[in-house]
Amino acid sequence: MYASAPADSSGIQPTLFIPHGAGPCFFMDWDPPTAWNAMADFLRGVAATLPQPPRAILMVSGHWLEPGFSVTSGRQPGLIYDYYGFPLHTYELRYDAPGSPELAARVADLLAGADLPVRQDGERGFDHGMFIPLKLMFPAADVPVVQLSLRNDLDPAAHLAAGRALAPLREEGVLIVGSGMSFHNMRGYGDPRFGPISDAFDRWLTATVEAAPEERHARLLDWEQAPMARLCHPPRAEEHLLPLFVVAGAAATDAGRRVFSDRVLETTLSAFRFG
Repeated sequence: MYASAPADSSGIQPTLFIPHGAGPCFFMDWDPPTAWNAMADFLRGVAATLPQPPRAILMVSGHWLEPGFSVTSGRQPGLIYDYYGFPLHTYELRYDAPGSPELAARVADLLAGADLPVRQDGERGFDHGMFIPLKLMFPAADVPVVQLSLRNDLDPAAHLAAGRALAPLREEGVLIVGSGMSFHNMRGYGDPRFGPISDAFDRWLTATVEAAPEERHARLLDWEQAPMARLCHPPRAEEHLLPLFVVAGAAATDAGRRVFSDRVLETTLSAFRFG
C-alpha cells in the first residue's frame, strides 16, 4: 500500500514517456514476427534503470480522456480491454496490480492545489495503455498503480501544469509514467511514405526533450508548429502525445533524453526519460 513518505532526494524517481505499442502486440503473433521485439526488450529493462524500486506508479494514459482530470481511486481496479479485433486470448490477459486510494487522494490534492479541477473515480478500471506495458515493466504486478486521465480539451498548457503540480510525488517514491506513442497516425502505420515524416518529427521531439527546461516547455507549448506535427498526430488525435507533457512538467528542471528508438511499421517510435 502506498503511503506518503518524507522526501528522499537520494532515490528521487525519474519520469518516463514510453510507447505502449499497438493494442496487445507484445502478447500475440505479428507479421513480421520481430516487429515489437526491441520495444518489448526496452520495456522489460526499465525497472533495472531506476534508482530504487518505486513505492507506487502514477500512469498517465493516452487512452483515458475526461472533461477534467480524473484519477482512479479503487483499491483493486479491473481491466478495460479497449482494443478491437485482436485474438481471443488477448482479452484474457491479466494484470492484477492493486490500486491505491491513498495515492489517488494525494494526486487529487496536488492538482486541486494548483487550481486544476480533478475528480476521483472509484469505478474506472485500468486500460491497455496501463496494463500492456506494465506487464513487461513490472510483471509481478505488486506495485500499486493509479491512472490519471488526460483532459479532453487536449490543452498543452494544462497538461504541463498538471505535471508541475505532481512533481513532489517523485521524492515520495512514485514513478510517473506517460504511456502513449511518439507517432500516432493510424493511417501512417505500415506506409513507407511516413518513415521520413516520422523521422522529422522525432528529431524535433528529441531536441525539445533535450533542451534546457524553459526552452523545452516553450517548444512543447508550440508543438503544432514542429516539422510534420499534424501528419504524425492529426488534429484532435494528439492524446497519445500529451502524456509526454505531463511527465515533462513533472521533471521540473531535470534534463531529458531519448532512451529508446526503433523503426516499427515503417515509422520511428521513441521513448524519453527525465532525471
